[in-house]
Amino acid sequence: MCGIFGIIAQAEAGLNAKLAEQVIADLFTLSETRGKESSGIAIRNAVDRTIHVTKDDIPATELIRSAAYRAFLDKALKPVFASGPGAIAVIAHSRLVTNGTQENNANNQPCIKDGVVMVHNGIVTNVDELWAKYDGRIQRHSEVDTEVLAALFRLFLSEGHGPVEAIRKVFAEMEGAASVAILLSDAQQVLLATNTGSLYTIEGPSGSVVFASEEFIARSFRDGAGVKARYGDRPVEWMKPFTGLCYDLGTGERSGFDLRSDAPGLSLAKAEAFAIVDHSKGKAKASAPAAAIGDEGRLRNLVEFPEEVMRTIKRCTKCLLPETFPYINYDGAGVCNYCHSYKPKGLTVDKRPAFEEVLKQYRRNDGKQDCIVAFSGGRDSSYGLHLLVKEFGMTPLTFTYDWGLVTDLARRNIARMTGKLGVENILVSADIKMKRRNVRLNMEAWLKKPRLGMIPLFMAGDKHFFVHVNNIRRQTGIHCDIWMENKLENTDFKAGFAGIKPNFEKERIDKQSTLAKFQMPLYYARNFVTNPGYLNVSLPDTYSAFKAYYTEPRDVYLLLFDYIPWDEGTLDRTLKDGYNWEISPDTTSTWRIGDGTAAFYNYVYGLVAGFTEFDTFRSNQIREGMITREEGLAHVLRENRPRFESMQWYFQTIDVDMERALKVINGIPRLYRDSARG
Repeated sequence: MCGIFGIIAQAEAGLNAKLAEQVIADLFTLSETRGKESSGIAIRNAVDRTIHVTKDDIPATELIRSAAYRAFLDKALKPVFASGPGAIAVIAHSRLVTNGTQENNANNQPCIKDGVVMVHNGIVTNVDELWAKYDGRIQRHSEVDTEVLAALFRLFLSEGHGPVEAIRKVFAEMEGAASVAILLSDAQQVLLATNTGSLYTIEGPSGSVVFASEEFIARSFRDGAGVKARYGDRPVEWMKPFTGLCYDLGTGERSGFDLRSDAPGLSLAKAEAFAIVDHSKGKAKASAPAAAIGDEGRLRNLVEFPEEVMRTIKRCTKCLLPETFPYINYDGAGVCNYCHSYKPKGLTVDKRPAFEEVLKQYRRNDGKQDCIVAFSGGRDSSYGLHLLVKEFGMTPLTFTYDWGLVTDLARRNIARMTGKLGVENILVSADIKMKRRNVRLNMEAWLKKPRLGMIPLFMAGDKHFFVHVNNIRRQTGIHCDIWMENKLENTDFKAGFAGIKPNFEKERIDKQSTLAKFQMPLYYARNFVTNPGYLNVSLPDTYSAFKAYYTEPRDVYLLLFDYIPWDEGTLDRTLKDGYNWEISPDTTSTWRIGDGTAAFYNYVYGLVAGFTEFDTFRSNQIREGMITREEGLAHVLRENRPRFESMQWYFQTIDVDMERALKVINGIPRLYRDSARG
């Protein structure tokens, strides 16, 4: 999820200070796509026998332009080459924050722990359990999950294990995804290891090694003007899932190993201890205090749930759609026009043989990746990934676009799935501060004149994933996209509140008619004119999101659930039993728990219109014959309950006063008659 990279070279490799600095700067810049919230670097300097570290809560490109970084290189890098080519080991990190705020520099990487300096890409999902299991033998000092990996690695070394056995034991103990690079203060070995395959290496002259988290990053670095003469003809090698590499700085020997093997590994190549000096300017900061219990209680009391309205509101006699649904009408028997126009999708029909025939065109037999999977960490993409690997023998490359409102729960589930299945995940990180600022500005404008039709504006920031998946297709040469789009999830009512009539003929849920593509921006434009708060710095991003969603090509766009029956019970059991998949504690549903915006907009729709997207989902299930109407109604009365904790996270994340927002939302006129409100 984050970006890690580095360079390992002996004096014989012929590096000089200028070239080494160019290598680091190029890799830092390229790796920033995987995380912009903090960055850091460690340099092992054999001249002064010191591992120099610096890190800060700023993007990599900002770090390498800073005066502090220049001063750091003067101390850590230049002395290595003062008298000619020198030996060097560099590991570095560009961070997407998961565990622990970046404002506390102890949570940023490289992580320093018990003479171990480590950078880590991924998420350890059982981090708290590991600290508890080894309590008294290892001690925790920060929130970042990387610390437990470093602590366990040192513990296992102290028990007499060699570095290979020690890192194998670390991976055996952890759950989740991890690609790591390790320097040791008391040994001359550098270790790389991955359980997902998110590491790529380039062997330079005289056995030197450059590594990075993505093939495209490694190739782009190799072909860069500043280093092409040295690396241009070198192949990029993939470190496959569950493999590692040990590089001996004393002998220059490289040894690959299997993380799941019990074959003997190398002994620890001890060396005179190096000092570890952290030059970072950022200081450890105390975490912000949690909201007082009284404050939370006041917020909870503001949350309304019109349960009686949802029980008694007039609904279609066949499905669950209520009279407040956009463009709805009923016949004499009370059946709605949505039911009359619905064409069964055959979602319960098993078409595995047909899917297998399609996959044969793309499946590779050399172990390399053969399809791209858009991976949100939600239940459908998680289950689909399981099927592709376990049932169909595909080797997916997963892709996640983190635009700042992907929940930590979703990130942990991404780590669970990719770590256990041994699947690489390319994460493209947006400028998260900018994206969240844009949502905040539009939310502040919306609260002045709240309109249901404007709610999709808050999700515009994630639509760039179509651009990025097409970029990845071009970068990797993989021309098979497999998507876990679930046709039960059609939510046309969101556009309906903006005056867009339903399109009963569309084949995919992401499609809109040409007319609708004109009507939607016109609706937004009218609201922008009447509410100038929308005329803010988010407009270019919103425009490019609209363009990406409606104009980016979908070449080979395979929908897995067009072939495989979608069964909620099977899906939930598989994820829970096979992957310890995590669900949100504030809902009974496994749907939408990775989307940080969903709790907010479903609260608004439920309160103002008396229904949420769960009503549409369950109605589609009823039409497909998956559940009865009675079962569907029981589901929505549970699933439509407000998700307080998730809403609280959302408002805190976008930095909007939740109390003020709830008071505005609660004051929006209802689309139904609420006897409780008079």
